[in-house]
Amino acid sequence: MPASILIVDDEPHTLEGLEAALEDRYEITTANNAKEAFNHLESDRFDVVLTDLRMAGKSGMSVIERTLTISPRPVCIMMTAYGNVETAVDAMKRGAYDFLTKPVSLEKLELLIERALKTEQLEKENQTLHQRLDQKFKFDEILGNSPKLQKILDTVRLVAPSKATVLIEGETGTGKELIAQAIHQNSDRSRRPFVAVHCAALASNLLESELFGHEKGAFTGATERRIGRFEAADGGTLFLDEIGEIDASTQIKLLRFLETRTLERLGSVKTISIDARLVCATNKDLAAMARRGNFRADLLYRLNVISLDLPPLRDRQEDIPLLLEYYVDTFSRENNLPPVTFSPDAVGVLQKYRWPGNIRELRNFCENIVILKRGSLVTEYDLETKFFDEGPPARTAISGLVSNPLSVEENEKRLLRNALQKTGGNKTQAAELLGMSRRTLHRKLARWPELLES
Repeated sequence: MPASILIVDDEPHTLEGLEAALEDRYEITTANNAKEAFNHLESDRFDVVLTDLRMAGKSGMSVIERTLTISPRPVCIMMTAYGNVETAVDAMKRGAYDFLTKPVSLEKLELLIERALKTEQLEKENQTLHQRLDQKFKFDEILGNSPKLQKILDTVRLVAPSKATVLIEGETGTGKELIAQAIHQNSDRSRRPFVAVHCAALASNLLESELFGHEKGAFTGATERRIGRFEAADGGTLFLDEIGEIDASTQIKLLRFLETRTLERLGSVKTISIDARLVCATNKDLAAMARRGNFRADLLYRLNVISLDLPPLRDRQEDIPLLLEYYVDTFSRENNLPPVTFSPDAVGVLQKYRWPGNIRELRNFCENIVILKRGSLVTEYDLETKFFDEGPPARTAISGLVSNPLSVEENEKRLLRNALQKTGGNKTQAAELLGMSRRTLHRKLARWPELLES
């Protein structure tokens, strides 16, 4: 995809001449004053801003200063007929890459643009490389040792370096986006953008524009040109979550992209070549949808080059203790609270629970329990009734028996004391309430006679 350049100049002939000279190699947008340039900078992404210094209204310096607020920031080149050393130094101090005097030599300008783009690209690549170097072939938030998960990660390692389109299937909350990020991070595209789009979050009439972009005037409300997510992901990876939600029109355009690697913005006839790897995800049965006519079969074939089927958490019971420990520690540090700990019985209950919301549900559970329990030992009696297939243990019926116990012994004494108080000292009823025999109760009371006095 060619670099995009915004040219700002209040002289129409200069503007037209520069556009004509550069449009064969670059994508050109023009503005005849600083205000118009500001509007373009807000709605579009540019690689280079070429601006005149002296213009009616705000000067070119204000354009350069405005680019300081943009990320990623475009390369700025200043032009002026009033060139002198002081002006050049001032422009460079304010963020200009270089400085040219008018009349501009087109040969020098093209060389300067080319050099500036190469320098900027190297800086971006170095920065991204440093950020991703320690993430290479690591899966920091994909936790677990279960065979099913390890098989998925082994496949990710094999698939990541390729250019193949990947379809990730699995229930809601199983970590599909994390797998997509792992594929990107372990590919040769890791230095380029990872762009995620959640298709179900956008109305069908907005999704097409969001993906493919639009030109000014393409539809009511399209006041400016806008690049789409495909263009934003050029050279990198585009992740389309909930791909089963896209409508028939968008399916056709997506199929065309996969066949030609080109697209057209809405309202434009100009074909743009895009080098973006596509990774899609769904919690629906696309094959069944294709049989019903709700999803194009030819598109499904194109998407399903490599298929990854993520296991639900209920099929990874051995990973639950590790996930509990990780998320409890994470939320404890985030909230500056002591971590809670789980009793073996509580862990056992949580491992048997089916977790319909999968990892997302477990994550939310851990955040809730860290904030509410604040360093406590969490026993099976602290868990909600939903975690028990056959109802909670009998002792959960005793209101207020467990409240931040400091030890197993103290917790047991508190249970006994509260049961005796609740039954008015009736040992038979207290034993039934606690789910133990009367003989066991007498043995414990003999060990702690002070309970009879309280």
